Amino acid sequence: MAEPRFFEDIELGDEIAASQPDVTMENVKRFCHAAKHVFERFVDHDAARKEGFPGAIVPGIMSQGLLAAMIHQWAPGCTITSIDTVFRGSLIVDSKITMTGAVTDTDETKRCVELDLAIVAEDGRTGVIGTAMVEFPS
Repeated sequence: MAEPRFFEDIELGDEIAASQPDVTMENVKRFCHAAKHVFERFVDHDAARKEGFPGAIVPGIMSQGLLAAMIHQWAPGCTITSIDTVFRGSLIVDSKITMTGAVTDTDETKRCVELDLAIVAEDGRTGVIGTAMVEFPS
């Protein structure tokens, strides 16, 4: 488990280390079955191409979950009070995607920070952008 992060140590502009989550077909299928969110566009490259995608796509709810996991790895023990994402482009299964985050606001009274989040596709396109509010324990 990562070292705890304390609110007092966080500064505006701090960045969450970039990470590349596992979006292999095996992992995406595992997620889809666990979430009962199995659609061909997520688990079959050929079926996704028939729908006009370049290949199977990572489900949006999985993208949000990956961002939440990144936040909890950055700040174990925190509480994500909200997370909002905008899907700007498809993230392709079996590709390398990169997640990033940065502190854009802090609230000492509530002991919370606002984060800007992004997931960038292997080809450099930004597939997902978002924000999250993260509260730290006293």
